Amino acid sequence: MGCDINCGLITGAVIGAVLVVFGGILVPVGDMLIEKTETVLEEGTTAFKNWVKTDTHVYRQFWIFDVQNPEDMAVHSNKIKVKQRGPYTYRVRYLAKENITQDPETHTVSFLQPNGAIFEPSLSVGTEDDTFTILNLAVAAVPHLYPNSFVQGILNSFIKKSKSSIMACFRSNFFLYVFLQYNNTADGVYKVFNGKDDISKQDLYVYYAASFPPFIEKTQVLQFFSSDICRSIYAVFSAEMYLKGIPVYRFVLPSLAFASPLQNPDNHCFCTEKLFSKNCTLYGVLDIGKCKGGKPVYISLPHFLHASPEIAEPIEGLSPNEEEHSTYLDVEPITGFTLQFAKRLQINILVTPTATIGDEKAAMFTDQVTGKINLLRLIQITLWSTGTVMFVAFMIAYCACQVMC
Repeated sequence: MGCDINCGLITGAVIGAVLVVFGGILVPVGDMLIEKTETVLEEGTTAFKNWVKTDTHVYRQFWIFDVQNPEDMAVHSNKIKVKQRGPYTYRVRYLAKENITQDPETHTVSFLQPNGAIFEPSLSVGTEDDTFTILNLAVAAVPHLYPNSFVQGILNSFIKKSKSSIMACFRSNFFLYVFLQYNNTADGVYKVFNGKDDISKQDLYVYYAASFPPFIEKTQVLQFFSSDICRSIYAVFSAEMYLKGIPVYRFVLPSLAFASPLQNPDNHCFCTEKLFSKNCTLYGVLDIGKCKGGKPVYISLPHFLHASPEIAEPIEGLSPNEEEHSTYLDVEPITGFTLQFAKRLQINILVTPTATIGDEKAAMFTDQVTGKINLLRLIQITLWSTGTVMFVAFMIAYCACQVMC
């Protein structure tokens, strides 16, 4: 009996030791299996299948600031009153990547990402035929695209004849077309590391920074590229959460990403207009006009969240808050897969006053300046004409006297 007990104990100890050894081996082996069989971007892996064409629905939603006092704005330049309308929802990223080319020497894969947008009525507040009043983009952009005084004069004349021309009525589908020109276009060519030689670089972009390798740490700064704003941006760890039972790390876009160049030198390229930005001291708004054909396009967080107070001061109807207006990513830390992503940005157009004088000022200027100048010119012409006539007449008379004598 004693032998049986001892043998049983020894057997249990041996089994326990074996389990400990296998348990110790399982962690690195399991990580390696995850790296090599799940997250490498090559044919046959889970990552590749979901990378080529996502099985989840990706939506792009629009909220529009509908101007409530366009007549007052056009005539008196009063404080602008806006009402948020939306969302207008479009399904995007439903098309598979194209021209996928693996490069075994550099361990990279290049591709095109086709763009498409399908309107989703069930997730929208209205239809694509809804109308709303916003800034007239053509009028706002002309002073920046054609800054010479001749064009400015024509524009001023046009605005004066049509008081409401600075505002315009648009349909929501036209709004989508103007800002994105989305359908039948493609992002790229992109090139990313496939992770086969170094899993820490998997899905990191050679040309652009975007997705993330496996084994995400809370201390990491996640870089990702947004083609519609033509720049790389980043997110930092915020909290641990559960998404449908899956533990994820939530990374958020920090306020520093939209800080002034004085606070964040990385933003120095996104401040080119010195007057509006007060020599780049204002924060919360970034100039992306260079990637929008020179148009005065600025991006911010919605409702000017984390922006300088004076930027939003002339606008009535804004209510910024973190819950609705922050950008975040929910990342599963082992695989690096982004399971939920909310990119929330606001597109703004800078309107600068054109150099035109008001009617009252013009009348005063005419009375006090140009009127006197014109009077002096009239006197000058009168004296010159009278003097010329007298000179010619007296010279003729003098010559006649000489002949007669």
